[in-house]
Amino acid sequence: MLAYLAAGCLFLVAVLRDSARRRAAARTVLAAGLGAHSVALLLRWRDLYGVALAHAASPDFSERLRLVFLYVPLSNFYESLVFFAWCLPFTALVVFRRQRQPYVGVVVGLLAALILAYASLRVDSHIRPLMPALKSNWLLIHVVTCFLGYAAFALACGAALLYLWQARRPAAGLPALSELDRFIYQAVVVGFVFLTLGILTGAVWAESAWGRYWSWDPKETWSLITWFIYATLLHARLAKGWQGRRIAWLAVVGFLAVLFTYLGVSFLLPGLHSYLT
Repeated sequence: MLAYLAAGCLFLVAVLRDSARRRAAARTVLAAGLGAHSVALLLRWRDLYGVALAHAASPDFSERLRLVFLYVPLSNFYESLVFFAWCLPFTALVVFRRQRQPYVGVVVGLLAALILAYASLRVDSHIRPLMPALKSNWLLIHVVTCFLGYAAFALACGAALLYLWQARRPAAGLPALSELDRFIYQAVVVGFVFLTLGILTGAVWAESAWGRYWSWDPKETWSLITWFIYATLLHARLAKGWQGRRIAWLAVVGFLAVLFTYLGVSFLLPGLHSYLT
């Protein structure tokens, strides 16, 4: 958490002062934070596997291997927050590794630090028994694809907010509007692909768990609404030639829908995904 906060602050200074040295230092700190975060996730995974193994009756090698991929640290609200925070720097450093603008690091570092702070201070981190519906190999694929999509949408939203600020109050040292517009589009494309995969794998998982691909559960419904918002953005961009503020506002609205799908639905609209709270 502290590494992400430090990286976000360093990136912010790099934006304000246009310092290549500070950008390099910030990327190093962000990468170190991602490394430490990855180790923490692996340790949590090990603990979950240990609990599962303790309750298994003389498991052979194939059963042990099945338990490794069955008990992944993605099954409750705390673990999903920690994984979402991990996806942010991973997306910035790996998926968008060629995009070295410091404003991306500001969004990633500060948002990841905020999420981890909330998870550490306000969310129960105890390991709980895995619900029967979650004992599926689809859990790993579904959650990973969804949160990688969420992370890309978060970057698009951050760039969109900066675009709207820059369009209203141009400032020296900030990225050009055309560059921000291009990054918003690229991030939305990446997020849309992952969200689509997440919805499809979720449907397959639902069929194996509950016997139907789609049940109009609140989480499913809002995931579809979010998908349509971003589909509208891409259609407007590719078919209508939309650019600039209209695309930026759609990126912001889309991420608000992401937040409601992830957080609002879990707390306000009970359904099949209520275990996330």
